[in-house]
Amino acid sequence: MTKAVVLFSGGIDSTTALSWALSKAKDVHALTFDYGQRHRIEVRMAGKAARRLGIPWTVLKIDLKQVGGSALTDGTIALPRYKKLSEIKAGPPATYVPFRNGILLALAAAWAEARHIHEIVCGFNVIDSPDYPDTRPDFVRAMEKAVNAGTKAVRGEEKIKIIAPFVRLKKSEIIRLGLSLGTDYAFSVSCYAGNEMPCRGCSSCLLRERAFAEVGVPDPLIARLEKEGKR
Repeated sequence: MTKAVVLFSGGIDSTTALSWALSKAKDVHALTFDYGQRHRIEVRMAGKAARRLGIPWTVLKIDLKQVGGSALTDGTIALPRYKKLSEIKAGPPATYVPFRNGILLALAAAWAEARHIHEIVCGFNVIDSPDYPDTRPDFVRAMEKAVNAGTKAVRGEEKIKIIAPFVRLKKSEIIRLGLSLGTDYAFSVSCYAGNEMPCRGCSSCLLRERAFAEVGVPDPLIARLEKEGKR
């Protein structure tokens, strides 16, 4: 890669994707979406992370609250809480935002095309969260095909690639890769409840906690919060 844009939510996966892209490309831009999510603190924290890295960062604002259907965008839908991961039932979870990744990839493709960027990097992975339909390898391939059928690539210009390097990795494997790249997770937030301090009861917090335990290292976010006296 020479020039790439990373879908950067500020969570573990996209933070690692940003590090991965920086190790591969000379020119990397971080693109964050403010889509009306309950946990919008991730937008602010993504900005902090991008500034610490000294890379260009853009926020695109859309309103998926108008779509509804998810505990992350509809305040009338309760955020599921669990004591352990085994309590999570099979099937698309209440935190699935209908076709969110398809919408975000379409917007990212338009943004990239306008700037002559041909690589879109995302941190999608399916192993630890298999019931999200818009993180699977066939979804990524289908979106790439659709993007290239509906952009100037169809007229012979360079095709856009959607790159999901971690799609078949566990979250702990993603963290290990990130640490080998020098990734700083101190400003990566995962909690769906909308606070910097993890609630430790949503599915995202539980997955994060298990992943760092599997890696065998303390969570850098918790370490930072303790150092700052926020815990």
